Amino acid sequence: MKEKTIILDLDDTLYCEHDYVKSGFAVVANFLAAEAKQQDHLVIYKKMIEIWMEHGRGKVFDLVCSFFSIEQVDIHQLVQLYRTHLPSITLYDDAVAFLNNQIERGVPLGLVTNGLSVMQWNKVKALKLTSYIDAIVVADDLGGQAFWKPSPTPYLKALEILQITAQEAIYVGDNPNLDFITAKKLGLETVRIIRDHGDHMNSNVPPLYQADRQIYSLLELIDG
Repeated sequence: MKEKTIILDLDDTLYCEHDYVKSGFAVVANFLAAEAKQQDHLVIYKKMIEIWMEHGRGKVFDLVCSFFSIEQVDIHQLVQLYRTHLPSITLYDDAVAFLNNQIERGVPLGLVTNGLSVMQWNKVKALKLTSYIDAIVVADDLGGQAFWKPSPTPYLKALEILQITAQEAIYVGDNPNLDFITAKKLGLETVRIIRDHGDHMNSNVPPLYQADRQIYSLLELIDG
């Protein structure tokens, strides 16, 4: 029986997305410190983390500027700086081992990810994923947010590039709200990875949204 091709999610599957957030905050904190002059970038950065933990990501830049009375900065400029920075992130150890194993075996891989195109491609660049993955599909490139998962379009695009059918593929992701419902409808096998940290690790969803099985390390996919 032919071995199935694995198509991976990116955020919180191959690396820790919270590291991306912290990387972006560090860049913005450095910028704000230069603008405000009277504040140390580490003090601003620590305040950002505190606000994020308490209020979520949405208003961090507004609240930190208000807290330090930094009025001369355009919040949209900070958002753009965050979104376009080249992040300081690294692959999970098991992701490195898994990807290297697939390379050694000559097994093709795919990737399907949501998120703004510039952000996702900068992550791909920082993680050097083009060295490992044959079919990288950033859903935003296919026509904007309407084509993000759970749209079938990015899955179908990955299958097309890999020249396989849905029944020949496994989709591995972390977010049961988006990752599995459409993949299952298309005929892909689905696997949810549970990490120690992440925004969706504790998500409970109806059976329709659940993966076929769950794992705690990508190494479980090797000969599994």
